[in-house]
Amino acid sequence: MDSAAALAFVQIEKEAAERKITCRLVNLSAEAKGIFSVIHPDSLTLRYFKPEYAHEGLISQIGQASLSIGRDFVNFITFFGDLLFALVYTLMHPSTLRGKDVLFYVQRAGVDGLPIVAMIGALMGLIMAFMSYLQFKQFGANIYVPTLVSFAMIKELGPIMTAILVAGRSGSAFAAEIGTMKVNEEVDALETMGFDPVRFLAVPKVLATIIVVPILTVYADLSGILGGMIIGVTTLDLTFKTYITQSIKTIQVFDVVTSLIKAAVFAGLISAIGCQRGFQVRAGAQDVGKFTTSAVVAAIFLIVVADSIFAVMLYYVKLYGIFA
Repeated sequence: MDSAAALAFVQIEKEAAERKITCRLVNLSAEAKGIFSVIHPDSLTLRYFKPEYAHEGLISQIGQASLSIGRDFVNFITFFGDLLFALVYTLMHPSTLRGKDVLFYVQRAGVDGLPIVAMIGALMGLIMAFMSYLQFKQFGANIYVPTLVSFAMIKELGPIMTAILVAGRSGSAFAAEIGTMKVNEEVDALETMGFDPVRFLAVPKVLATIIVVPILTVYADLSGILGGMIIGVTTLDLTFKTYITQSIKTIQVFDVVTSLIKAAVFAGLISAIGCQRGFQVRAGAQDVGKFTTSAVVAAIFLIVVADSIFAVMLYYVKLYGIFA
C-alpha cells in the first residue's frame, strides 16, 4: 500500500461517516499504520488559495533592472578575463588548440553564411543606390551614386550588417550549444576530467569567428557594390567601367583596414557574449531559450556601442593623422 491508496481509504471512511455508515479499517500491518499516521483527515477539507503577488512600483522595477544590468556587466567582464587568459595560454601552447573544431566552426559561421551575406549585401547596395539616385538626379549628380554606395558599404554598412547576421546565426548557436551541454551536465563532466571549459569550448568558437567575420565583411562589401552597380548600369546610364572606376576612387586603404579591424572586434564580442550566455544556463530547456535570445540581443547592443566608439575614435585618428 502506498500513500495514494491510504488517502483513498481515508476519503471513503470520511464519506461513509457523513452518511452515518459505520466503516473501520482492521488488521492493518505496522507498515500500513505508519502510512495512515501521516494522513490527517482534516486536510481533505482545507481550501487552497492562490498566493497574492504584490505589484512592484516603478522605482523598484527600475532598481531591479539596474542591478540586473550591473550583474550582467560584471559577469561578462569576468568571463572576458577568463577568455583572454585562455586565448593567451592557447597562443603560448598551440598544441592545446583543437584545430578540427576551429575548422568546423569556420565552416558553420563562415562558409554556411556566405549565401545570406551575399544576398543581404547586394540588396542593401541596390536599395541604397536607388534611393540616392532619386535625390542626386535633381542636381544632375548621378555620377556620385557609386561613391556613396562604396563609401557606405565599406565604412559602415558592410561590417555592421555582417556582424548582426553572424550574431543571429552563430552567436545564438554558440549560446544554445553550450547551454544544452550545461543542462546535460557535460560541462561539469569536463571540469571533473580536468579540462578548462572556457579553453575547451569557447576558444575554438572565438578564434573561428574572428577569422571568418572580416572575410564575410569583404564579401558583403563587394556584394553591396555589385548590387549598386545593377542600378548604376540599368537606371543611371553609367557604364560598367565608369561605375567601377568611380568606386575605386572612393575606396581608401585606411577605410578598408579600419573596416576589417571593426569586423574582428565585432566577431570577438559576438562569440564572447554567445559563449558567456551559454555558460550561464542553469535550470533547463527554458533557460536555454532565454539565454540564447539574450545572447543575440546583447551582441547587437554591443555591436552598436562598439561601432559608435569606432566612429568617434577613427574621426580623431584621421583628423590628427596618427596613421598618416
